[in-house]
Amino acid sequence: HKKKKIAARRKWEVFPGRNKFFCNGRIMMARQTGVFYLTLVLILVTSGLFFAFDCPYLAVKITPAIPAVAGILFFFVMGTLLRTSFSDPGVLPRATPDEAADLERQIDIANGTSSGGYRPPPRTKEVIINGQTVKLKYCFTCKIFRPPRASHCSLCDNCVERFDHHCPWVGNCVGKRNYRFFYMFILSLSFLTVFIFAFVITHVILRSQQTGFLNALKDSPASVLEAVVCFFSVWSIVGLSGFHTYLISSNQTTNEDIKGSWSNKRGKENYNPYSYGNIFTNCCVALCGPISPSLIDRRGYIQPDTPQPAAPSNGITMYGATQSQSDMCDQDQCIQSTKFVLQAAATPLLQSEPSLTSDELHLPGKPGLGTPCASLTLGPPTPPASMPNLAEATLADVMPRKDEHMGHQFLTPDEAPSPPRLLAAGSPLAHSRTMHVLGLASQDSLHEDSVRGLVKLSSV
Repeated sequence: HKKKKIAARRKWEVFPGRNKFFCNGRIMMARQTGVFYLTLVLILVTSGLFFAFDCPYLAVKITPAIPAVAGILFFFVMGTLLRTSFSDPGVLPRATPDEAADLERQIDIANGTSSGGYRPPPRTKEVIINGQTVKLKYCFTCKIFRPPRASHCSLCDNCVERFDHHCPWVGNCVGKRNYRFFYMFILSLSFLTVFIFAFVITHVILRSQQTGFLNALKDSPASVLEAVVCFFSVWSIVGLSGFHTYLISSNQTTNEDIKGSWSNKRGKENYNPYSYGNIFTNCCVALCGPISPSLIDRRGYIQPDTPQPAAPSNGITMYGATQSQSDMCDQDQCIQSTKFVLQAAATPLLQSEPSLTSDELHLPGKPGLGTPCASLTLGPPTPPASMPNLAEATLADVMPRKDEHMGHQFLTPDEAPSPPRLLAAGSPLAHSRTMHVLGLASQDSLHEDSVRGLVKLSSV
């Protein structure tokens, strides 16, 4: 039989955050992606109408460079948008159960509190960064102390390093690893929107000079739709680009600016410890610095756990049950040993002693061997129910009934040869049948008492 191979699972399949993954974990997005698709539709439709209805006329009347520049801006916008939306923004991995337990123990020891059922108050640590005290907050979801400038996104349910904001227009968080692409996206989109809006108006003006304004709108209705979309979107896009240009120049995040964490003036107490004091340096660090690798390794394989020993097939899983079963096994072995002792003790009696009936010998107070032992009371056996009653089997083996003796031939006392050098010549026991029978009856009585004692011992 061929063993079925279990395919190794990747880490993105068991990722605890609220994210969606595509292309075997290569694409990572937030769960709410409806607004992202709206962004794609607006960009694709507006740009498509511009290339289809405006660019042919403008390339002939003005210059062929207009479609070329528009194409470059369009591909740059789409590239930076997809790069921002499909990449890891800088998610911090959550603590493993062992790491979380160890951290909780350290916190309890440091605070002098015992683990209780209540949720402790928010915990913080303080670190010094460029002479400024920065508090590190403890995340109860990820079970870690968040590094500086990190925050927990409530929509994605992840702690993101250098968290800026969650942008529904790109369908992802904006953090340390994709902030530069987000900035280049809104900046290039601003140029594309202004470019399309400007040349759409130019197209309408040139046509209106030839055929009139109304005829120009009828000849190119797509230009009207493009102008309306660009007019209402250009203000927000350009304003957003200007705001993030300010943030980059001062080395701040949207989260820090909204909370008012730092001041741009170096002399104040709450000055920004992350700023390099130079606009050019801040921009170079944000846009040209190295991109840190992803910490979650979403395409890595899950390491198999250490195999645990399988439970016994007989259903014994608890210590108490195992101990009880062990005692029963010991008792079973003891009973089997006792049975072997009884059989060994009964074998010489059956093979060497003559057949005595109750008519030939009957002692007062002692029943014969042929009669059933009605006076023998046995205790309840303790072996398991699946085992036969060994006590009754032992009595049946040791004390054969009278009818079983009738089919066997035994020697009479006179015919039985005496062992050599055991009885002297002229011994009364060798010539007297009465004394021989009485001697055998006494031995049989003693042996029968020993058998009863062993049977009682086996029943206990």
